[in-house]
Amino acid sequence: MSTKVSLMRSVKAVAWSFLGIRKSSEFQEDIDKITPLHVLGVGLVAVFLFVISLIVFVNLVVAK
Repeated sequence: MSTKVSLMRSVKAVAWSFLGIRKSSEFQEDIDKITPLHVLGVGLVAVFLFVISLIVFVNLVVAK
């Protein structure tokens, strides 16, 4: 159960990091509750999905 909570918290932390918005108190809680490995994994998946979505979007725009 702890791993699932930590993973979901990592997803939330990475999502807020992409936007650049984060409260200091939330950041401190993240440091205590999530592992760097989860953040790294979620971050890599998020970047991969972002790049793939940009490629698809550009291909759709250029095709028209």
